[in-house]
Amino acid sequence: MDAIRKITEEMERKNLSPYALKSDEAKRDREEDSCPIRTAFQRDRDRILHSKSFRRLKHKTQVYISPGDHYRTRMTHSIEVAQIARTIARALRLNEDATEAMALGHDVGHTPFGHSGEYALDALVGHYSHNEQSLRIVEYLEKNGRGLNLTAEVRDGILCHTGSREPQSLEGKIVRISDRIAYLCHDYDDSLRANLIYRDELPADVRRTIGEVPADMITAMVMDTIQSSNGQNDIYQSDKIKGVMDSFREFMFRRVYHSEPLRPDRDRATFVLTTLFEYFHTHPDELPEESRAGIERWGQDQVVTDYIAGLTDVYAIELFEERFIPRKWVGYQSK
Repeated sequence: MDAIRKITEEMERKNLSPYALKSDEAKRDREEDSCPIRTAFQRDRDRILHSKSFRRLKHKTQVYISPGDHYRTRMTHSIEVAQIARTIARALRLNEDATEAMALGHDVGHTPFGHSGEYALDALVGHYSHNEQSLRIVEYLEKNGRGLNLTAEVRDGILCHTGSREPQSLEGKIVRISDRIAYLCHDYDDSLRANLIYRDELPADVRRTIGEVPADMITAMVMDTIQSSNGQNDIYQSDKIKGVMDSFREFMFRRVYHSEPLRPDRDRATFVLTTLFEYFHTHPDELPEESRAGIERWGQDQVVTDYIAGLTDVYAIELFEERFIPRKWVGYQSK
């Protein structure tokens, strides 16, 4: 059966770019037997897909808290990043499986309520970054503290999808760009649906260069990345597209992410998470058993941070209501 995996690894050697990651060179912190069918990067992808932290993303905010069925969540965002990243990776003959694994795992460390939750935890503990928490989850918190034992290459792509550190692989650099393409275009699409913004409000250079229809905008940026990077030992975008993306990003932060209409919900989300953090820090005995078990290893501050960061929007609201909202009295129910 090992022949199946080895055929795939040989095909990578034969068909992929010399700059691509190769599955048979992947390294894990803990050695383990190879899968007879799947490559190392395919196993990483599957471990992320089957993880609890990935499943929780379906109930975590992308931009709009408790949205309708047609708005993005962290899970749909991650899937969309994976699709964009795989398209670029395939065109450049890079490793699609490694790229997909990085993309699917890049946001598992996001808090409930999107970046509002991230900013709240950062203010509470002094430093919180979702990419670092994503790495912590796959390294330590999944599988009851054993972690997923992902390859070093995929973990690097997860950690470096944002922030000051550049990914070491071209696949990681693709995910970094694809994340930006996805959140700009899809958050723009959701904001149009919400009537928060209108197409004719887009900056003129954005409309002129990549259009105003989300699908067309994605295509333009993906094509530019492929054309600029083809045959290169790096991932590039043209200066024109980089400038347009910066203009697009500034518009989205001003009109959507930091907009006044969304401020009340951002403030409420901050209040909920701050209150829950302070409550569980004072009452660690009320944390779930699996969380309490980590206090000796990680310390109470870190364990409470891990717990709050791992909550979904829905469960965070339920916890808040259970502990701080008076219940309607229906009479004493004796046993």
